Amino acid sequence: MTADRKLFLGARMKRLRRDLGLTQTRMAEDLGVSPSYLNLLERNQRPVTAQVLLRLAEAYDLDLKSLSGDPEAGAATDLAEILSDQMFRDLGVPRHEIAEVADSAPGVSEAIVRLYRAYLDQRRISELGAVGRPEEGTYQPPVVTPSDWVRDFIQAQKNYFAELEEAADALSSELRSEPQDFQTAARDRLARRHGIQVRVAPVDVLPESVRRFDHHRRRLFLSEVLTGAGRSFSLAYQLALLEYGELLDSLADRAAPPDRPTRNLLKVSLGNYLAAAVLMPYGAFYEAAERTGYDIELLRARFGVSFEQACHRLTTLARTGARGVPFFMVRVDSAGNISKRFAGSTFPFSRFGGACPRWNIHSSFRTPGRIITQIIETPDGQRYFTVARTVARVATPYAGDDAELAIGMGCELKYAERLVYSRGLDLKEPVATAIGPACRLCERPACPQRAAEPISRTLMVDDFSKSISPYPFAST
Repeated sequence: MTADRKLFLGARMKRLRRDLGLTQTRMAEDLGVSPSYLNLLERNQRPVTAQVLLRLAEAYDLDLKSLSGDPEAGAATDLAEILSDQMFRDLGVPRHEIAEVADSAPGVSEAIVRLYRAYLDQRRISELGAVGRPEEGTYQPPVVTPSDWVRDFIQAQKNYFAELEEAADALSSELRSEPQDFQTAARDRLARRHGIQVRVAPVDVLPESVRRFDHHRRRLFLSEVLTGAGRSFSLAYQLALLEYGELLDSLADRAAPPDRPTRNLLKVSLGNYLAAAVLMPYGAFYEAAERTGYDIELLRARFGVSFEQACHRLTTLARTGARGVPFFMVRVDSAGNISKRFAGSTFPFSRFGGACPRWNIHSSFRTPGRIITQIIETPDGQRYFTVARTVARVATPYAGDDAELAIGMGCELKYAERLVYSRGLDLKEPVATAIGPACRLCERPACPQRAAEPISRTLMVDDFSKSISPYPFAST
């Protein structure tokens, strides 16, 4: 915290106190201040001092960066994206009001996000002619889809689950296997402890699946199209379900998902998290990441996992006292559709749309299997260092559909010096590519990839000239 910057965390402190079930008197005692002074802090009538900030972190085992940073920046970005919709254009809600709502009332912000998402889902289905009156028995979409609910829940936990990490450490210690011997150790444990035999099945036996467990015959079938890393992950997942099923059920129930399909998806997601943690135990993986400069290819080879699995694991390194670089990660197809997104901290891209076409993750499809880097700058001036590469999740038969996807990883530029990929680059005065979260929010002029004018500007089209951008707009 610099000397010329005053830090007001009133809403955040009040929310923390309520989440912990503390009175103002009790929190004041923990922080070594008077209740009246704490009251002034919570009402933003006094800035938070460095001493109070440190006491907050020590008393409640919090990450100092999460307190002094801007945890509601993502919520503010989501609200700004929603308010860029044509229906809200006449309101002209200024950015400082959006930031104030996101910071002071995060629950209200999330409610608005859910309502808007439901509206979008309903509108899309209506455009397809799939929505009718309830008495006609036409399908009505849920307010929040299972995938959206689970993604939001995982993000709310910063993609870190301490209980699953502890379970993974215990199971990994019992297996006592080197990464290259994991499949043998896992098969042996499944056979001895659970009476389960593992079989690799031809693609014509499992044409639409890569893994199937036969409860009656006690056999686990893995498709032949799975790579070695994919087979290891499937074995780790099956062990996770069998040996920590009660823990997974408890965590899923504790999250209070809205319906059974959402709960099922959440349990699978938590099982995947546990499986990845077994293959890449936190301590060993964190140490290797730091030693190698977060060299993903080297980490992938060392732990016997895929490029995507290693990237995903890197977004979970948030253990107190052993925090890794806070990465975000997305997975896109060649059409730009985002099928996976996780973030250890801030996420600079659109929540309701795809990634900006100026981000070179889209270019990675032209150089399959090759890692490409880029420094990007968002409209708020924040810069990020990113890496991207294509991946193939399964072996694709000659006549089969192309299964190639692209993985994009990134972190704030201030962490880039810890990455092997930044060596030789000028990080103090870098060449940054300006990108935007969504065209209706981005005010960067003369963009040939622009798909719509920004909501905050007036479209400027005339008969006498043609702009490089399909949607030129006024500067003010």
